Amino acid sequence: MRDDREDPFDDIFREIERMMNDMVGTAGPQEGGIQQSGVGTAGPTHIDAYEDDDTIRVVADLPGVAREDISVQSDGEYVTVRAENETRQYDERIALPAPVDPESGSGTYNNGVLEVTFDRARETTDIDIE
Repeated sequence: MRDDREDPFDDIFREIERMMNDMVGTAGPQEGGIQQSGVGTAGPTHIDAYEDDDTIRVVADLPGVAREDISVQSDGEYVTVRAENETRQYDERIALPAPVDPESGSGTYNNGVLEVTFDRARETTDIDIE
């Protein structure tokens, strides 16, 4: 005997697809029924800071960006990462878990992943007395 009822999972799959389209900013059907997403609608940048004994490491996912289109600044307490490609602009500022020496920063960019390492700032400074 054949069951002519709808597949009970169809509604679930339709709802999941609708939620995914909402998350990535799909603008809905355009001319010809093609769905397009707008520029910069992919959501926030994944960026984290990790603390070691002597260093602070910042890692950011910047897929599709050319190395020369990345800018990183630090004031010792925050790091700002800016980058741009044809479809997205990245502009993220995060607080570091500990103060760093901004002059000590060095970075690498490989396969869409930016990694910047800073030396921790010295908590005390020796003062020479003359």
